Amino acid sequence: MELTYTSNAIEGNTLSAAETTLVIEHGITIGGKPLKDHLEAIDHFAALHYVRDLARLGTPLGETDIRNLHRLVMLRSNPDIAGAYADQGRFVVTNSGRHAFPSPAEIPALMGDLAGWLASAPLTPGTAFVAHRRLVEIHPFNDGNGRTARLLMNLILLRGDYPPVAIRPADRPAYVGALQSA
Repeated sequence: MELTYTSNAIEGNTLSAAETTLVIEHGITIGGKPLKDHLEAIDHFAALHYVRDLARLGTPLGETDIRNLHRLVMLRSNPDIAGAYADQGRFVVTNSGRHAFPSPAEIPALMGDLAGWLASAPLTPGTAFVAHRRLVEIHPFNDGNGRTARLLMNLILLRGDYPPVAIRPADRPAYVGALQSA
């Protein structure tokens, strides 16, 4: 529950930790909260189950696994883009100005390179962070990149017998700053 709550909260989801639990465990909708927030909680929780299943398999991670993570993260909340690479330019405003991500035409090759690297990378916290950073740098999806990157990071950690990492909403500025400076 904590991983789902925190990963969604740092992306702007308005459900509290307790509300996230009610939505997932009891199917209760929270009055005054957007339907999208409820669906994001359900989606992330399902994707987290997929992460745990993949962690147990131990097969090399591939591009399809990352796309499946994204598909599950967006399945109910934004099904039109679930598992699909970006079809438009993406950018973010950082402390140093506007940053554009690779064009949609560049994404398949960049994701192939990432998957190739993941297939032989050691299962360490360093690899988990680099995989997270690389996926965020590619920003291969129109939405859901951060949630997918954190799931990928935690998948690598779990495979290496490390505990998963939850990034609290209060730590969002430091988290974003660390990604920008890396």
